[in-house]
Amino acid sequence: MFGRLTLPQLLFATFLGIAGGIYIYQPIFEQYSRDQKGIKEELKLAQETEKKS
Repeated sequence: MFGRLTLPQLLFATFLGIAGGIYIYQPIFEQYSRDQKGIKEELKLAQETEKKS
């Protein structure tokens, strides 16, 4: 069916590949999340100062 790999082996290898990708790219996801929070805070501050002016 899949050559020499059985279905459980193929599913396990797929799971390991996805988990490894998430583990490797986790710092990038965290940095993106921090950047987005910072942008939202900057927008709030800009709106507050604009209202005061």
